[in-house]
Amino acid sequence: MITDDQWIGQIYQQQSRRVLSTLIRLLGDFSLAEESMQEAFAAAVRQWPAEGIPENPTAWLIRTGHRRGIDQIRRARTAHSYAHFVSESYPDVTEPNEQTIDDDQLRLLFTCCHPALSLEARIALTLREMCGLTTEQVASGLLQKPATLAQRIVRAKRKIRDAGIPYEVPESRELPERLPGVLRVIYLVFNEGYSRSDGDDMLDAHLSAEAIRLAEVLARLLPEGEVFGLLALMLMQNSRQTARQDEDGNLITLEKQDRSLWDRASIDSGFQWLEAALARTPTGPYTLQASIAAVHAAAEEAGKTDWARIVRLYDALYKQQPSPVIALNRAVAIAMRDTPADGLRHLEVLMSQKAMADYHLFHAARADLLRREGHIEEARQSYERALALVSQGPERRFLERRLAELTESS
Repeated sequence: MITDDQWIGQIYQQQSRRVLSTLIRLLGDFSLAEESMQEAFAAAVRQWPAEGIPENPTAWLIRTGHRRGIDQIRRARTAHSYAHFVSESYPDVTEPNEQTIDDDQLRLLFTCCHPALSLEARIALTLREMCGLTTEQVASGLLQKPATLAQRIVRAKRKIRDAGIPYEVPESRELPERLPGVLRVIYLVFNEGYSRSDGDDMLDAHLSAEAIRLAEVLARLLPEGEVFGLLALMLMQNSRQTARQDEDGNLITLEKQDRSLWDRASIDSGFQWLEAALARTPTGPYTLQASIAAVHAAAEEAGKTDWARIVRLYDALYKQQPSPVIALNRAVAIAMRDTPADGLRHLEVLMSQKAMADYHLFHAARADLLRREGHIEEARQSYERALALVSQGPERRFLERRLAELTESS
């Protein structure tokens, strides 16, 4: 039988971010809202075992936290500047409804991802406030020092306050401009969990799971096609998680992965979200990337991958986002559809671009295609260039093995 303390703990896990988002709106201050939320849960621990759990625990916590916040303001002798909270806002807090609380979650997400903040600050603030990670957890996930990360979050909150960044969801006419920034933050969080940018570990499953959870919240609150597309993409990519490393932590390429280890439930869910995304027009870049992931997910084995369809999807994606990275992925897909030589011709066009000169995956891809074509010396040079740029341990070991294989075969 579950105890009151366990029940309160579950409510904290499930509802604390919703409580916090509403308290930020009501109290107008991130730090005060967080302190008030903690006091509200402390009050619940004291009162609920004796008085019983209220019918609407979330509303109770919001009301209690709001009172605690107002008390703190009064004690600080600044109540005059917040008087409207007592005279106007408080009656609305008597019984917060689900729609209001959901709207507050959207407001918080768009505030954390406001373009006036640096990208690094947006990511850190989103993980801290929307996901509820501790400063130490965020710092670990982003491979930063906790003190540095804490200062970044404090500066971001100060900028929100001092610059008067509105705590609101953009109007419909502004949404097409603002939503991509929010989706980018979520996807960057996912990528840092799915494939670490640095260090000895390739994965941080907790970080990628938090990104998926954020996207699920956003999909429920803001049913837009690209939100669905991003969620589909992350679910299908994340389905491969357990197959991407061997028992020693070494990287296994997509081509060599044991597909029986892929999470079919995650893939099926990804297909459902992709179908919902494709039902909305126009089709955006995340939906196109999810469509590419779906082709891989549908192939029972690497040799049955429909590379022709993948190339067509990359063609469409490149028209929307003509970036060197997409051009690189398209060139690799062409090599798989046709021959390594065909892929290399497309890669040669990219060699003059500075973004590719310092991108280890470009040199790794070029090395692999040169290896397949039998150009051993050129392949060795490209592997060495990739090794000089790579910073993730498993990727480094993979490239070292490939380079050693070339040396043995020559």
